[in-house]
Amino acid sequence: MAMFRIGEAAELLGVSTDTVRRWVDAGRLAATRDEHGHRVLDGVDLAGFVRAAAAAPEEHAELSSARNRLRGIVTAVVKDAVMAQVDIQAGPFRIVSLMSREAVDDLGLQVGSVAVAVIKSTTVVVERPAPHPSRGRSGP
Repeated sequence: MAMFRIGEAAELLGVSTDTVRRWVDAGRLAATRDEHGHRVLDGVDLAGFVRAAAAAPEEHAELSSARNRLRGIVTAVVKDAVMAQVDIQAGPFRIVSLMSREAVDDLGLQVGSVAVAVIKSTTVVVERPAPHPSRGRSGP
């Protein structure tokens, strides 16, 4: 069973360690203590928390079959006569979108704008990180 320390959970969720601690203290996330007295979160419980948070409808969201919606800030816009590249930073994730210049202009996208990257794909590559040297093969 995968167990995550507060810092690891915060990194996975894209929030601060203080936020995860507040969620634990408020009872939103269950935590236990490991053999060193550190608070740890069960991977199954953490996954359930994330699923529940993702299922909550976004305010002002359009109805869509796409489930991957990443809200962020536009960090770059490069336009030519026909096409444009828009970079969005959504938490720790950089999303790059290529679209028509007309779409960028119609949406009013510019550096500093808030935007939602909606991703719908039939191909998703899933990888597992290499085991951390101090954890051996039993870690997450």
